[in-house]
Amino acid sequence: MNNKTLIFGHRGFPARFPENSLAGFEYAIDHGIDGLEFDVHLTKDGVPVVIHDEKINRTTNGKGRVFDYDFQDLRKFKLANGEPIPSLSEFLSLVQNFDGLLNLEFKTNKIHYPNIEPKVLAMVRAANLKRDVIYSSFNIDSLRIARQIAAAGNYCFLSDHRIQNPGEFVITEGLSGLHLHHYQPVSGVKERIWTVDDGRKMATLFSKGVAGLITDDFEKAQQVRHFVQTGDLHKSSTMTAG
Repeated sequence: MNNKTLIFGHRGFPARFPENSLAGFEYAIDHGIDGLEFDVHLTKDGVPVVIHDEKINRTTNGKGRVFDYDFQDLRKFKLANGEPIPSLSEFLSLVQNFDGLLNLEFKTNKIHYPNIEPKVLAMVRAANLKRDVIYSSFNIDSLRIARQIAAAGNYCFLSDHRIQNPGEFVITEGLSGLHLHHYQPVSGVKERIWTVDDGRKMATLFSKGVAGLITDDFEKAQQVRHFVQTGDLHKSSTMTAG
C-alpha cells in the first residue's frame, strides 16, 4: 500500500448491507476495501460477537442486551438479511486471507465485559492473520488492559471531542494513533476520522492526507479519493455535491 488515506468500511458496508454482517464484510473485501472496522461484545457465556449496540433491538428481530443471552440463544435472532449475529470466530475465518487492515473496536464504554480483552487478543493471535489488527475503544481502560497483555499492539483511542495535547496523550498511553469524530491538526500522530459519509468532507480529508477515513459508503469514498488524487476537480465537485 502507498501513503494514500486508507478507506475503512464502517461496520462493513451499511450503505448496502446490514451493518456488521458477514455479507457486507465479504462484499467490501471483494471490492477493494483498504480496511474493515467492526465492533465486539461478549455474550452471557463469554463468546465474542460482532455487533455495535449493547442491545440487539435496532439491528435484529430480537430484543434485549447481548450479555443477557448465551451464544446459542443469541443466534436465534436475525439481521435484516437473515444472517445471525456473527461470532468473532466467524469473522476471523472470513478475513483469514484479507490483505487489508482490520480495526476491532472493544465496545466497553458502557459495559466493560469481564476478560473481553484477553479473550479477543488470544483469538486474534490464534487466527494468524496477514496484518496486525488495530484495536480501538472509547474506554481507555480497555486499551490499557490490552497493552498489559500485548505491549507491542496497535492501540488507538476513540473520541468524539478534541484531544488536549494529543501528542503527549498518545505517548503517555502507548497509543499508535487517534480515531476522532472531527478532524483536528495532530502532528506526527496517525489520525483516522469517523464516520464520514458526506462527499465534501471526504474530499477535504483526503486532501489533508489523514491516515484513514471510516465510512458507511466505501464505494463513494473510493470514487472521491480517485478524483482528489487525479486532480479531476470537475468530477470531484460533481461527486461531492449532495
